[in-house]
Amino acid sequence: MRNTADVVVVGAGWAGLSAAQALSQRGRDVVVVEKSRGPGGRSATRREAGWAFDHGAQYMTADSAPFQEQLSHWRELGLVATWTPRIAVIGPRPDTLGTPRQPNDRTRWVGVPGNNAVLKHLASSQRVLYRHRVDQINRLGDRWQIDVSIDQQTQRWEAKHLILTAPPQQAAALLGHNHEFYAMLTDHPMRPCWTLMLGFRSVQALDWDAAFVNEGPLSWICRQSSKPGRDGEAWVVHASADWSEAHLEDEPTAVAEAMWKAFQQAGRLGGSLPDAHFLHRWRYAQSAQALDVGHLSDPANGLWIAGDWCHGNRVEGAWLSGLEAALSLAD
Repeated sequence: MRNTADVVVVGAGWAGLSAAQALSQRGRDVVVVEKSRGPGGRSATRREAGWAFDHGAQYMTADSAPFQEQLSHWRELGLVATWTPRIAVIGPRPDTLGTPRQPNDRTRWVGVPGNNAVLKHLASSQRVLYRHRVDQINRLGDRWQIDVSIDQQTQRWEAKHLILTAPPQQAAALLGHNHEFYAMLTDHPMRPCWTLMLGFRSVQALDWDAAFVNEGPLSWICRQSSKPGRDGEAWVVHASADWSEAHLEDEPTAVAEAMWKAFQQAGRLGGSLPDAHFLHRWRYAQSAQALDVGHLSDPANGLWIAGDWCHGNRVEGAWLSGLEAALSLAD
């Protein structure tokens, strides 16, 4: 049996689900394929042993009118809320830091009860195939053939249009070196991030909820229970891009120990150990030089590419990128 759709979207993160929603609203037959077990991408919420961690993107901000309107709509649905943490800055801000830190009076939004709440909502109205890893794509005539793996079995989808929202290097590998975008995608600078998640049975005595860290191996620390809709003493600790890059292939135990010691130092904590810890490596966490093109397109071959790295790095950029790719396809 042949599986067909008008549009196949690869990735159920912000860009992919934004594109899928816009196209579905315009009557297109859309299928989203996602290798993970749920939606979210780098806005996924991880739940372990009673703790919940927003271990990727920490919050959202909005500069554009369309995203501001969406946030207002999602707030009415109870999917997002504003977050007003006590924020500390640890260490002097480096002169080489390109983009200033967001001011403390900037409105920050978070999903409720986790940062994947909106994405779950968007996915609920779409045909999303989870645990479907795209292995190969080919353009034959006027259609795409997309081969995916599910539980060690292969399935083929055919579609007239394809939207890729994978990180640029992964998109390049799928397209192959003969595609005109291959060199640009392969060379686009993406930076990694090690994330340490800490669960405590007792409240940690810190007088701030989140901190930008400008010294040592860390870049960000956040008490998750300071966000609306959360409970439990869970902390997320992000390593800096430089440190993550330098230690990308280190043993996880060594990475976790180094990040834990840096967290202790930053919080001036005593010797109490966490009751649980978990580690995650984001190999493609953020673009080092985000584009400002919205999306990439090859309409003659029915191809669109979207993601936060096309539109300024933030959650808002990912959502706008997916939307703009969908509108371009639908024209």
